[in-house]
Amino acid sequence: QVQLVESGGGLVQAGGSLRLSCAASGRTKSRYAMGWFRQAPGKEREFVAAISWSGGSTAFADSVKGRFTISRDNAKNTVYLQMNSLKPEDTAVYYCAARTTTFVPVTRDDYDYWGQGTQVTVSS
Repeated sequence: QVQLVESGGGLVQAGGSLRLSCAASGRTKSRYAMGWFRQAPGKEREFVAAISWSGGSTAFADSVKGRFTISRDNAKNTVYLQMNSLKPEDTAVYYCAARTTTFVPVTRDDYDYWGQGTQVTVSS
């Protein structure tokens, strides 16, 4: 089992930045791909970004390309989502997810472990 805890959410004005963190604990010796998803009120949970175990491969939703970056520090068992040029439509609960795999999963069903989420609110 792997436990994931997100942090770093909050309220920010449009055009601002936030950095989310996701700390993993438990069976962290396995090689996990990590992903970020988000869910706005009344909408489905959607893919945002993902990164391979090595950090050498990443994937992004079209809506965040060029504005968000994903990185990880395996020594700290932590993955980060740097969000720049935030827009009101980025407002959502952001979830961290993990799966033992060598590829970069981009769909919700590909992930085995989930965090509780952190709220991001972007005001206009």
